[in-house]
Amino acid sequence: MAQINVGNSVPDFEANATGNKTIKLSDYRGSFVILYFYPKDSTPGCTQEGQDFRDNIEKLRVMDAVVFGVSRDTLKSHENFKCKQEFPFDLLSDVDETLCQLFDVIKMKNMYGKQVRGIERSTFLIDPQGTLVREWRKISVKGHCEQVLLALKET
Repeated sequence: MAQINVGNSVPDFEANATGNKTIKLSDYRGSFVILYFYPKDSTPGCTQEGQDFRDNIEKLRVMDAVVFGVSRDTLKSHENFKCKQEFPFDLLSDVDETLCQLFDVIKMKNMYGKQVRGIERSTFLIDPQGTLVREWRKISVKGHCEQVLLALKET
């Protein structure tokens, strides 16, 4: 799959999700879809980011938005993370990096002085017709959920 840009239609995709589900983008036509990519389950920044979306889920639902967290972790890891944090949304397992490549979030990062391949924390807002309308890259967790809420109000 080719990478997508703001203003382009997002190709329909399927991904394995928590709750023994398969999420298909086209099943969410008519709603906004928020895909947030994060590096690793149960790490401080990723936990805070998920908690922020969790704590604002009612505001997001009122705006007809659904949320999915995406990382390269396994479904087993995702199930534990979701349960422990009481996330009211599903986490998508992208162990083969299909979604990561589509949204171009795999980057070389410095970790403890070494270059490693990893997910660059990023969020994508897909409108009810399946078009990518906003993207946030290299995000800082603090205040990010509020940015997404504001963008939904403006869209």
